[in-house]
Amino acid sequence: MPASDAKPTMFRSLRVRNYRLYAMGQIVSNSGTWMQRVAQDWLVLQLSGGSGVALGVTTALQFLPMLFFALWGGAIVDRLSKRGLLITTQALMGGLALGLGLLVTLGAAQVWHVYLFALALGLITVLDNPARQTFVMEMVGPKDMSNAVALNSASFQLGRVVGPAVAGLLIAAIGSGPVFLVNALSFLGVIAGLAMMRPSELNVTEPAPRAKGQIREGLRYVAGRRDLVLLLVMIAFVQLFGSNGQNLIALMVNNVFRAGAQAYGVAAACFAVGALAGALIAARREAPRLPVLLAGAFTFGLCQIVAGLMPTYLVFTLVLIPLGIAFMTFTATMNAFFQLNVDGQMRGRVMAMYMLVFLGVAPIGAPIVGFLADAFGPAASLITGGVVGVVVTTVIAIALGRTLGVGVRVTPLRRPFVELTRRPLAESA
Repeated sequence: MPASDAKPTMFRSLRVRNYRLYAMGQIVSNSGTWMQRVAQDWLVLQLSGGSGVALGVTTALQFLPMLFFALWGGAIVDRLSKRGLLITTQALMGGLALGLGLLVTLGAAQVWHVYLFALALGLITVLDNPARQTFVMEMVGPKDMSNAVALNSASFQLGRVVGPAVAGLLIAAIGSGPVFLVNALSFLGVIAGLAMMRPSELNVTEPAPRAKGQIREGLRYVAGRRDLVLLLVMIAFVQLFGSNGQNLIALMVNNVFRAGAQAYGVAAACFAVGALAGALIAARREAPRLPVLLAGAFTFGLCQIVAGLMPTYLVFTLVLIPLGIAFMTFTATMNAFFQLNVDGQMRGRVMAMYMLVFLGVAPIGAPIVGFLADAFGPAASLITGGVVGVVVTTVIAIALGRTLGVGVRVTPLRRPFVELTRRPLAESA
């Protein structure tokens, strides 16, 4: 059978040498990143006497820069070499982990030190995040773009399973300081992979020329694409509750089922395993398709409703596996869909807006989810989020159908869940 007629394979992007080098580094680095997240939270609680406010401030300082500077970061990414920029940002992140690790190991760390390091990490992420998103296209090209995005998500979820477990063991055995040092070392793998790449084999997008008003230009570009605007609205509503799912899982386990920390760990692991499976399933698809994207979002909302209705811890935990699969189907497909359907010179700015919405609603949604959980119970909060997701996805699917001039039919009780016949998205611009 000719190679062109072969069925798409799950790991086909790894045939590309440059991407293979990148992926190997990411597997190690993602585990280190999750290790540091656990160690950082534990360190803040230790230094602050168990203060939830201190923990919240640390999280806010790390993620607020993306909220305020994402569009600026995207404009810069469009003007620079993605590979060179990533080598710089990864080196800086590794330096921060090394610095904090040394402070903790030497017993000199204070809470305000952690605040500063979290803020610095957030500022670097403003450039690193859109650069990493758009560099995937340069490594593998449009044909394997969807597969590479899904494999990146799988690597992230694998780190989410492995990292916290390893961090817990290390913290118990030798303290949190060495965990930061291990994470610092993990960045060397990413930097080495980037340095060993063959620039001649990259599908480099011509950088956008430096000019005034590039952020406004990016905003106008997205505003002129009604399809992108509708998808961003859907992301915002689904993520408003979905991005705080980890908190709701903890509340369900603790407040509803009256189980302990070990039970919460099992529940969180089930969601992560589902997300990992969802990423690997997405990797088998040849290209991101709008019906799959809508079906993922719709099923994610449906699973939230079902999870909120579960009467026992066991069945609740089992539902978290398809919940994770649906969540990753939605997010991995959405990411690849955006990158493949925008102008190359706008990709950095568009992906910055995408990440701004994707990550930016978490600080907004957290208090809403918390209020609903306190007022009506965690189950009611979970069900409400699911209902919002189902309704919004259905409305957006219908609106997209009208925008693209096609019909949409949602059939939740049989596959395919969403039937949509459409012309290519780029033609609708």
